[in-house]
Amino acid sequence: MTTYLRTVITEVGPDVADLAEGGVLILFAEGAPPELAEVSVLHRVEDGPTETAPSVGATIAVGEVTATLTALGDLAWNKVRDIGHVVINFNGATAAERPGEICASSVDSEAFVAALISGAAIAITD
Repeated sequence: MTTYLRTVITEVGPDVADLAEGGVLILFAEGAPPELAEVSVLHRVEDGPTETAPSVGATIAVGEVTATLTALGDLAWNKVRDIGHVVINFNGATAAERPGEICASSVDSEAFVAALISGAAIAITD
């Protein structure tokens, strides 16, 4: 099994739950500007990110909630590697609308919001 990224949530912005209910997760590495931190999950990388991007079909786990990657924008993995930032849209789309976006299969919004807590792991593996 390849681990493309394993990171730990360090802080959850006050507006994250509203976005997560709609299936959107914004990740930023620790130290993001305050205006971005309000809508973001701040994280600290433990493993990765790898040079090679994950492929469609890889698994993303947010705590106990899992989904399958369905699309990766052209710039998404570069942003993960360079600045620890990415928007993950749990909408099941087979093509990313924006170059910096990763799409994944839909998840239960209540369980997803509950999983977004400080200390929870986020991992992308295959």
